[in-house]
Parts: sequence; C-alpha cells; structure tokens
Amino acid sequence: MTNKNEFIKSSLHDSASVKIKTAELCEKEIILAVEWLVSSLKKKKKIMFCGNGGSAADSQHLATEFVIRLSHDIKRPAIPALALSTDSSFLTAGANDIGFENTFARAIEGLGCKGDVLIAISTSGNSPNIIKAVEKAIEMKILTIGFLGGNGGKLANMVNLPIIIPSNNVQRIQEGHITIGHIICELVERDLYSTQ
Repeated sequence: MTNKNEFIKSSLHDSASVKIKTAELCEKEIILAVEWLVSSLKKKKKIMFCGNGGSAADSQHLATEFVIRLSHDIKRPAIPALALSTDSSFLTAGANDIGFENTFARAIEGLGCKGDVLIAISTSGNSPNIIKAVEKAIEMKILTIGFLGGNGGKLANMVNLPIIIPSNNVQRIQEGHITIGHIICELVERDLYSTQ
C-alpha cells in the first residue's frame, strides 16, 4: 500500500502543478471570459451553467457565488446566474420524456435568451447532453464558454471559448474548474462593482 504521507504530498504537488500550468496556458482565455460576462451582464443578460456529476455540483457552486457573492469586501446586488442541474423534477421528467441527452438543451430553449452566456462544464468535453446544450445555445445566439480538460474533447471545437485545464486526471481538472470559476467570478465582481 502507498505511504499515506507520500500520497498526500504527491496529490497536493500535482494539484499545484496543474494550477501553475493553467495560469501559464489559460490566462488569456480567462480574461476574455471575464470580459464577455461583464459585457453580457451590463446588457441585463444572465449566466447559465450546466454539467454532470461533479461538474453539476460545480455549476451550482459557481451560480451561487454569482447570485450571492464571492468577495466579502465588495457590496453588490445579485448577479443573475443559474445552474440547469438543480431541479430534480425537471431533470427526471426530461430524462423520462425526451431523453437525458436533451434535458439541458430543453432548459436553454425555455430559459435562455440571445446575449446570455452558457458556461458548459465537462471534464472530458464529450458529454452528449452538454454537447446538445451547446448546440442549442449556439442556435439561440447565446455565447458559450467551455470549462474542459484533457484535449478538450468535441466541445473544444464547438464552444465560442474553450478553457482547457492541462491535465487528464479528472480530480485535477475539477479542481482547476472551480479555481478558474472563482477567479472569473471575483474579477467580474470587481469589474462591475468595485469602487477601488
């Protein structure tokens, strides 16, 4: 069995290494995502998130940060954001009636508007329901940002802006997604509401 102390150190060093690589490789994309979100929000548009499993949890987490607040030193109104994975009645009805691969696309059809931003989160970039969500968003002229990993999968060439965590390890990709999500949220807050 692997020594637990070494496993802990190795995991934390690996996580830190992936984040350093993300800073080197994704800085321009993160800045562009912030600019798109700020522009959209100034036009009274909203942010939608979708993802499966851990990425669904990240969607809920990040939508909450936007609506409630992330930076406690900035007093601001709520930022309109929602995770499309939070309504169990909708998800189960959609899975039963129109197929799980269509559920997020259906939500976007009903809730999305031209000029909104969809943040699609997928560690593989190949989730069928996320792909269909992005296709629907593009059809509706909703900007799409992908939080992806590995080589970005199919979504890398579909979304308007791919942000690809440079790792093939799902845990490291998920850690990267929540980190860049926090960075983006905090920068959006500063750009919109900071008085300093």
